[in-house]
Amino acid sequence: MLHRRQTAATLAVLFLAASIPCLATQNFPAFRDVAPELGLTMVNISGEGRTDYIIEANGNGAAFFDYDNDGDVDLLITNGTTLDRLEAGGDPVVALYENDNGQFRDVTIQAGLSHTGWAFGVCVADYDNDGHRDFYVTAYGPNLLYRNNGDGTFDERGDAAGIADPGWGTNCAFGDYDRDGDGDLYVANYLTFDRGVIAAREDGACEYMGTTVFCGPKGLDGETDSLFRNDGEGSFTNVTLEAGITDPGHYGFGVVFSDFDNDGWSDIYVANDSVANLMFGNNGDGTFTEVGLVSGTSLNLFGKAQAGMGVGVGDYDADGDFDIYVTNFAEDSNTMYQNLGDSFFADVTTVSGAAKDSKPHVGWGIGFVDLDNDGWLDVFVANGHVYPGMAELNERTPYLQPKEVYRNLGDGRFVNVAPELEGDLMTPWSARGAAFGDYDNDGDVDIVVINTNAPPSFYRTDSENFNHWIGFRLVGDTSNRDAIGARVEIDAGGRTQIGEVRSGASYLSHNDMRVHFGLGDAERVDQIRIRWPNGQTETLDGMDADQYVTIRENDQ
Repeated sequence: MLHRRQTAATLAVLFLAASIPCLATQNFPAFRDVAPELGLTMVNISGEGRTDYIIEANGNGAAFFDYDNDGDVDLLITNGTTLDRLEAGGDPVVALYENDNGQFRDVTIQAGLSHTGWAFGVCVADYDNDGHRDFYVTAYGPNLLYRNNGDGTFDERGDAAGIADPGWGTNCAFGDYDRDGDGDLYVANYLTFDRGVIAAREDGACEYMGTTVFCGPKGLDGETDSLFRNDGEGSFTNVTLEAGITDPGHYGFGVVFSDFDNDGWSDIYVANDSVANLMFGNNGDGTFTEVGLVSGTSLNLFGKAQAGMGVGVGDYDADGDFDIYVTNFAEDSNTMYQNLGDSFFADVTTVSGAAKDSKPHVGWGIGFVDLDNDGWLDVFVANGHVYPGMAELNERTPYLQPKEVYRNLGDGRFVNVAPELEGDLMTPWSARGAAFGDYDNDGDVDIVVINTNAPPSFYRTDSENFNHWIGFRLVGDTSNRDAIGARVEIDAGGRTQIGEVRSGASYLSHNDMRVHFGLGDAERVDQIRIRWPNGQTETLDGMDADQYVTIRENDQ
C-alpha cells in the first residue's frame, strides 16, 4: 500500500511538472519583432564577422530615453566598426531615432551626432540638471559625453567634463552615490587591446573545445574601472582610489547602482568576465567597501567565478529588497542571487528555475521586468555565441541562439516560456545588448535587442490579458533631476511592490527610467511612498491604474 501511495504521489508530481510550462503561458503576451515596420533597419557593425580578435565579439547596446521631452521614449543604438576601418576613423558611433507617434525616425545627423570610432555601451542622465537628458557612450578609445542642448542637438563634452576615460569602456551607469544632488558616473573597463601585440585567431595561439579561436580575456591584462564624482557645473573628478573602488583589473562588463541593503545609499555591483564579480557597499561617507565575497555575490553556489556579462536587478520575490540576475557564458548557467537582507545573498539559480535553459547559451542582455503586468517580475535574456563556428563543434550550442523568457510564477519559481510562445523569440541571432521600455505608452514593456552584424530586433509586447499597470516618472528638485536612486513603494491589490530609478543596466544598455509596476486585477493603487535620492521621504494618496504619472520632488 505504501508503495502504491508513493507511486501515485510521484506520478502527480511528474504530471504537475509537465503541465507547468503549458499553464505558464496562459495570459502571457506574445512578442513580435516589428523592427522593420518601425524603421529600425540599420545593420550593427561588430568586426568583419569572422571574430579574429576579442574586440569583435562583445557587440553593442541601446538606450530608451526621452531626449526631446515629448512624453515618449526615443531610441539610441551604439555601433562598432571593423579593425581596418578603425584605422581610418571608424564608423558612426551612435544612431538616434526619434519616436514619432510610434514610428522611429533617424535623426542622427540633425542631432549633430557625427563622431566615428568603435563604441560599445551607453547610459543616460541629466548630468547638469538642466531638464534635458544627456548620454554617455563607452568606446575603445576615449569615451564620449553628449550634452543635450534642448533644441534637438547634442554637443560632445567628454574631455571637457573630465570623463573621456581612454580605456576600453564597456558598461556604464550614473548614480548619485554621495547624495549631493547630481549624477556621478561609474565606467566598467574591459582589457588592454593592441592588435599589434595580441595574436589573431588564424595564428592558432588559443583554442576552445579543440578549435582555434580568438585570444582572451584570460591571459590578457584587464583594465581597472573608474568612478567619477560629479562636481557640478559640468565637470567630474576621478575619485576611484579615494572612494575605495578596489578593482584589481578585472574584465568589467555589467554595472549597476542600486541600494541593496536599503540604507538609503546606492551601492555598486559589477559583473566581470571570467573572474569574480564585485559588490561595493556604500559607507555613506563618500567611500565604498568591496563586499562581494562576504555578501555571496562574487561567486556562484559552488564557489566558482563565472563569465559575467549582463546584470539585472529587481525584487522578484516581493520581500522588499533587490535581487540580482547575472548572465554568463555557455556550458555554465546564468545566476540568480536572492537578497536575504543585511547585505547577504543566496544563489538560488537551481531552486528557482530562473536559468534552467541557459547552459547551452551565452547570455548578454537581461531584464527583470513584469512582462504580463501580473505584479511579479519576469526575466528576459538575450543570447548569442562569440565563436561563429560553434555549430560545427557543438550542435546544442550554436552561434545564433534564441531568447529565454522566464515567467515568474509568484512562488519563487520561474519557467522558461519562450519555446511555448514560439514565434520571433525563437528566431536565433547572435544577440548582445537589450533595453526595456514602453515605446507606445500602452502600459506593457517592449524590448529592443542588438544583434551583431545584423539589424536590431524590436519585440513589441502584445498582450490580450486585462491586467492593470501604473508607471511613474520622477523629477528631482534638491535631488538629481532624473531622481536616479529614488525608491518607489506601492500598495495595490493587497500587496506591496518596490521599484527604483536606475541609469544603465542589462548589458551595454539603458532602460526607460520610468518606474513600471504591473498590478494584476487591481484597478487602483492605494498608496505610494517615495524615498528620494537625498533621503527625503514622502507619501502620496492612491490613484487610478493604467496611466503614467509624473511626480515632482517637493511639489506636494
